[in-house]
Amino acid sequence: MKDIRIERLASNLLNHSVKLQKNEKILIEIIGMDAIPLGKELIRQAEGIGALPFFNILDHEIIREMLINATEEQIQIYGKHDLQRMKDMDVYIGVRASTNTAELNGIPKEKMELYNKYYTLPVHFEERVKNTKWCILRYPNASMAQMSNMNTEEFEDFYFNVCTLDYDKMSRAMDNLVDLMNKTKNVHIKGEGTDLRFSIDGILSEKYMGIFNIPDGEVATAPVKTSVNGYITYNTETRYNGILFNNIRFEFENGKIIKATANKTKELNEILDTDEGSRYIGEFALGLNPYIEKPIGDTLFDEKIKGSFHFTPGDSLEESDNGNRSSIHWDIVCIQTPEYGGGEIWFDDVLIRKNGVFVLEELKPLNPENLV
Repeated sequence: MKDIRIERLASNLLNHSVKLQKNEKILIEIIGMDAIPLGKELIRQAEGIGALPFFNILDHEIIREMLINATEEQIQIYGKHDLQRMKDMDVYIGVRASTNTAELNGIPKEKMELYNKYYTLPVHFEERVKNTKWCILRYPNASMAQMSNMNTEEFEDFYFNVCTLDYDKMSRAMDNLVDLMNKTKNVHIKGEGTDLRFSIDGILSEKYMGIFNIPDGEVATAPVKTSVNGYITYNTETRYNGILFNNIRFEFENGKIIKATANKTKELNEILDTDEGSRYIGEFALGLNPYIEKPIGDTLFDEKIKGSFHFTPGDSLEESDNGNRSSIHWDIVCIQTPEYGGGEIWFDDVLIRKNGVFVLEELKPLNPENLV
């Protein structure tokens, strides 16, 4: 028997997130076989709309095996062919359902750098992000449930609550924050191990409410590239290139990360040395999803945690562009609710959020009790 929740999710993705139209070409990319039921439903509904669905099935075990011994030319050709396919598409939906989030561990650093340079950057950052209507999401499986310390049924219930909430209501509640951020010049963030100052003057803010990511719930901008000074200590774990990091601490001077430490300091600095833009921040965003209260080790969920913010080394978003270019974009999350040490966010010397709760009157509709 069909799971009505999968039908509803597919419908939301096609009709709300990417607004699929008749005759549009859509690439449905699946990573991991657990997401096949959603992939099939997306194809069925896309055909019902009169669109032209295409598919691609990937597996991180296979990608890892290829990259370990791949030549630079081989990776270039791999990227070239997938880039051409992406150029043929109007719409992209990527569904991640890997059974092992550490599957890319052990790939030589230089091979991952080549993969990011010749594949991730041109295929996704330059083509997919800039020239298609797109949405990326995870799919619930036993691996994600285990990572979240939930049984599979409990995690599925959590997942569908988070992913099928009323994003139109959330969108309306975000408008005042967007307007305020667009008027703000200077930001000051304080918390445990964190004292950051930077400017967002002239950088547009953007609300994300189920269009590019599912789950969603953030308002994002970027710091003026050379304006960041101070230090930040992130209090969530994060995975990059298959490596799990925690206790990441950055020190900034005139926008650049001049010192970086973590549980794996050497590997952290290798990532930050990927290119010139890797030590500058490309995104600053506030997490707002009322159903996500704690990290589960998955960026698409963790960056939306209510009462959180993320401060992202690497490439800037097209919608909130501060001019920083990089082949990395690493959303690392800091939670400011009392359970995680609290904290304050100030806009132009006015306190707007304390311990994860908006205190400014016009922003209170974004507090969790008003969004569920």
